[in-house]
Amino acid sequence: MTDHRAAYELLTESLIAQDIDVEGVKAALKQQRIETPSWGYANSGTRFKAFAWPGAATTTRQKLDDAAMVHKMTGIAPSVAIHIPWDKPEDGDYAGMCQYAETRGITIGAVNPNVFQDDVYKLGSLGNPDPAIGEQALDHILECCEIMPKVKSEALSLWFADGTNYAGQDDLRGRKRRFEQGLRLVYDHLPPGGRMLIEYKFFEPAFYSTDLPDWGTAYAWCLKLGEQAQVLVDLGHHAQGANIEQIIAFLLDEGRLGGFHFNNRKYADDDLIVGSVNPYELFLIYNELAGADLGADEPARTTAHNVAYMLDQCHNIEGKIVPVIYSVLNCQEAYAKALIVQRAKLAVLQAAGEVLEAHRLLNDAYRTDVRPLLAQVREELGVPADPIAAYKSSGYQERIRAERGVAATSGGFQ
Repeated sequence: MTDHRAAYELLTESLIAQDIDVEGVKAALKQQRIETPSWGYANSGTRFKAFAWPGAATTTRQKLDDAAMVHKMTGIAPSVAIHIPWDKPEDGDYAGMCQYAETRGITIGAVNPNVFQDDVYKLGSLGNPDPAIGEQALDHILECCEIMPKVKSEALSLWFADGTNYAGQDDLRGRKRRFEQGLRLVYDHLPPGGRMLIEYKFFEPAFYSTDLPDWGTAYAWCLKLGEQAQVLVDLGHHAQGANIEQIIAFLLDEGRLGGFHFNNRKYADDDLIVGSVNPYELFLIYNELAGADLGADEPARTTAHNVAYMLDQCHNIEGKIVPVIYSVLNCQEAYAKALIVQRAKLAVLQAAGEVLEAHRLLNDAYRTDVRPLLAQVREELGVPADPIAAYKSSGYQERIRAERGVAATSGGFQ
């Protein structure tokens, strides 16, 4: 990247003329946090094929090493989400795994149980008609609750593949009741201070009915469970044309937005790099989050402040570490643009019914080239102004390729 300082000075002058507190924007950007997924550093693919990547992580320590490298390059990715049993230590020492992460300059974030990959879950986990299989799934999730304090995690992230493929396959109300009973038991076993983040997905792999099909179902169950249960929004888990930012506004206002799985999609749950297909949508999402965080309305303000920002992406053909860095940077850019929205002026225009002027004001922030500002923030954080270029020149990729080689793959994950 060429020297950014001249462009930064010009941008600063323009923002100050718009009554934007540039130092306040920079301070907020320095506090931004994006959690990366351990599975994003491993080989993964579709149900058809996983293409092996030279140097892809095959052990949890390798994943932690890669996550630490991403944080070293960006300065805003200090935690990594783990998936159990994918990240189960060989010696079962979760405290040791936590300590290793800390020696690498990062922490363990959300704990994600896996109740969708074993053969026994063919007909579901908590919703399974076989009580023994439901009990097995419950035992695993409760095990993850016990793991949380060992790795200093405060979030249990739950996603279920449960559903049916054919009408008449199972009793839909019966599945609902089994789910509610299981989630209640999990909620009651959360460690002190822990949160249960409930994710949803409107279809796939179940195609006739999905037990957790939308944010409304997740929200309804959170209300039944208690304040420590909140909704997790995955950007790819919606029907085409769904207004995700409106969903976020609703959940913020209700105090029930718990976290994100950031990614992007073109057709369904594609798990592409966040911001790669629809960067405008990512900006609009961050606009709602920043507006709530900077405002005075409660519980929206406190809720926005406590949102867990996580990536959940499947890097099939584009490598592993560079796509994660790129994703973090896309979130950073969207947040920066949201922070420079002239909110007081926008509120006046909205109240006056100035439709196009309000729309234009919002888009002016989106169209602003904030890259010089971000380069300055990174410089002040002590990380590379151009993280991708710095990573490529670091020699890390060549080293892990030589050390790790190419791992055999089939389809799916891990």
